[in-house]
Amino acid sequence: MKLRHGQAVVLMVAVTLMWSIAGVITRHLDQARSFEVTFWRSFFTVVSLLVILPVFQGREVFTKIRRGGWPLWLSGICWSVMFTAFMVALTLTSVANVLVTMAVGPFLTAVIARIFIGHRIPARTAVAIVLAGAGIAYMYGTQLSEGGLAGTLVALLVPIAAGVNWTVTQRSHAHGRDVDLVPSVLVGAAISSCIALPLAMPLRASGHDIALLALLGFVQLAIPCVLSVICARVLKAPEISLLGLLEVIFGIILAWWGAGEAPTSTVLTGGALVIGALVLNEVLGLRYRQTQRQTSSQT
Repeated sequence: MKLRHGQAVVLMVAVTLMWSIAGVITRHLDQARSFEVTFWRSFFTVVSLLVILPVFQGREVFTKIRRGGWPLWLSGICWSVMFTAFMVALTLTSVANVLVTMAVGPFLTAVIARIFIGHRIPARTAVAIVLAGAGIAYMYGTQLSEGGLAGTLVALLVPIAAGVNWTVTQRSHAHGRDVDLVPSVLVGAAISSCIALPLAMPLRASGHDIALLALLGFVQLAIPCVLSVICARVLKAPEISLLGLLEVIFGIILAWWGAGEAPTSTVLTGGALVIGALVLNEVLGLRYRQTQRQTSSQT
């Protein structure tokens, strides 16, 4: 499946919209809570990917899992942490808190990559990290005084695991061993469902809950996972990072419109700092690369 640039942008916007439905849907569950929510979503993600992946990659996808070695399995563990922490966090705090906390992922990734594989952090990214950190600290400080910090701390596990995941894949690539992220998502969903099941007992989800969580597994995770990998073959990393921010905006709007969950002034202020820092970093980075290419072409 090959896309032109414009098609990839439109498809990536659709991907972020699919990602963003998790918050509003969890607010309409009847009885399922915490780890049971995680179990059902991860379970239906596994079922969906077992159908989708062979269509896109053939039976070799299972060969990739068997021969992927420790990088693929470590990537799968990271995905399982992301899947589990995200859904548990949504049951503990507001959708806006979770999404804004997750938005610091690119900065945490830069720090983790710097520590473990020596990636240099540009000055613009260092400044953006400080700004985003101030936004998150403001959110955390207010929640600490209000006693609602647990959900946001759980949500923080998502960008940390994402940063480790990216660092593992980059290190493997540098050593001539690429990690296919799509099979590792399947591994992660399987691990997440296995871990969550005993913690979810006894299962209390109604038929209505199971239908909604099946929708999340298929539409909110499995399909956009595959489509985002296709988009990544066409779009550059800064473009994906900027378009990915739409998940935060879409998610907050949908939770507000579909579940009456209005974001607090604290989240809006902290979120503005985080989102602004991300946009500033990516725009300055894009301009810098364009200047470098122009200089190279002139010489």
